[in-house]
Amino acid sequence: VQLQASGGGLVQPGGSLKLSCAASGFTSDYYNIGWFRQAPGKARERVSCISSDDGTTYYTESVKGRFTITRDNAKNTLYLQMNNLKPEDTATYYCAARPYYSGPHYPNTYSYWGQGTLVTVSS
Repeated sequence: VQLQASGGGLVQPGGSLKLSCAASGFTSDYYNIGWFRQAPGKARERVSCISSDDGTTYYTESVKGRFTITRDNAKNTLYLQMNNLKPEDTATYYCAARPYYSGPHYPNTYSYWGQGTLVTVSS
């Protein structure tokens, strides 16, 4: 499985960014895929994930109502629309995937990782 994230950058507080993750190499139609982030000096945390079968989504509490995860199956691309960005959203964002599993979306349960894309929210 190969994952290629893009779309990070510098944005002012209250601004928006849309991250993209091009995915390839899945051998099954059943998997979870999502976004994680890691700020300097902090542990990697889950942000938002989606299941391939029924599109069930997960959002960490701090991004609910501001971030939206979507996928374009025809393009094999995952997106994260981030609105009303806050300085505390500053982090390197990673796209990751795992074979389908209904359990919690902890980072250590994800097998495949792309390179990160840096999001900086600052005035």
